[in-house]
Amino acid sequence: MTKLTFGALVALAMTAAASSAMAQDAAAGKTSFNKCLACHAIGEGAKNKVGPELNGLDGRKSGTAPDYNYSEANKNSGITWNEAQFKEYIKDPKAKVPGTKMAFAGIKNETEINNLWAYVSQFDKDGKIKK
Repeated sequence: MTKLTFGALVALAMTAAASSAMAQDAAAGKTSFNKCLACHAIGEGAKNKVGPELNGLDGRKSGTAPDYNYSEANKNSGITWNEAQFKEYIKDPKAKVPGTKMAFAGIKNETEINNLWAYVSQFDKDGKIKK
């Protein structure tokens, strides 16, 4: 019985360690967001730039940030932003939304994409970090 309990604890610890290694890292995502800063803002006081501000992106319909002049492609994309949509889009924006104004080649590295989503998705519509 002791061997079985010990074995279960070792397996549980290994699973937890593997999950932590795969976890998204918002701090690393903040560093990745530097690639986005030329066109996008996020956080308290964020304003539209060349691209829309990204507060409250998770759950927001594409083409709906106030006071931003979106392409018809974005307005009519039917996308409601969530983790899966964002990850597909950020790999190749022009392939996901043909006709988008976003002139960005994309991010191909899965870890960087995961971290970027962790960073962006933590902000609510007011630019505050969700609790």
